[in-house]
Amino acid sequence: MEAIHTADGTRAGFVALIGAPNAGKSTLINQLVGTKVSIVTHKVQTTRAIVRGIAMHGASQIIFVDTPGIFKPKRRLDRAMVDTAWGGARDADVTALLIDARKGLTEEVEAILGRLADMPGKKVLILNKTDVANREKLLKVASTANETVAFERTFMVSALTGDGVSDILAYFAGEVRPGPWLYPEDQVSDAPMRMLAAEITREKLFERLHEEIPYVSTVETELWEERKDGSVRIEQTIYVERDSQKAIVLGKKGQTIKMISQAARTELTEIVERPVHLFLFVKVRENWADDPERYREMGLEFPR
Repeated sequence: MEAIHTADGTRAGFVALIGAPNAGKSTLINQLVGTKVSIVTHKVQTTRAIVRGIAMHGASQIIFVDTPGIFKPKRRLDRAMVDTAWGGARDADVTALLIDARKGLTEEVEAILGRLADMPGKKVLILNKTDVANREKLLKVASTANETVAFERTFMVSALTGDGVSDILAYFAGEVRPGPWLYPEDQVSDAPMRMLAAEITREKLFERLHEEIPYVSTVETELWEERKDGSVRIEQTIYVERDSQKAIVLGKKGQTIKMISQAARTELTEIVERPVHLFLFVKVRENWADDPERYREMGLEFPR
């Protein structure tokens, strides 16, 4: 990634925020970033990490990464993908584990703690929902978690009210490395969100049809509309090279496209944490695979 050159004294780095589903990661990131979260895809070799938000604190730029899917056993993720995702957390300046203080040490959390114990690097514990959790339980959860993992610090916050969030931000700001910022200071846009949505649909398409149409499809998000009821309307076009491929993507009586749409919508709903209305269209665009611009849009290097 190209660095953004700024004045001396700046710092920038990555914080991997991990936790079981519904621990409150999105709410916390919204508080830390102080604005509607911008999701961008960031590719380092084969690792797919998702930048959930970029926070500025003094001269520090803190980029929060999330590795979706690792902690959800219902997803049959390939072992290699799980390992590369954990590798993404390993490469961060700080790994922060967020636990829902009300639920405490669930089976999922204990599995994460076990894996985290063997990981190198700085680790911090964040107990969330302290506004509704019993103080005695809070201390017990913190104590047990610290017995398993050598956390540098333990923070207690309410992501909903924002209580305690400024302490975390100040800590992260001091822990990221000295150096130029990695993103423009004012980067808040839904363009990266569109990229992420397209990537998820493309992944579902590939999972379903990789034998019939290996790489001859691309997905573009034509519309990303935030609606008044809190939901999101997303319209995407799947481009293929031939009419025969279009028929495969649609499937008999539209069954294949329906299944791809359902799978993509489920994952997008989990990531944005609100209802998603997804509409998919299939069009033929001959020789798209020879167009370097299509590769750039997908974050891929164009093969010479």
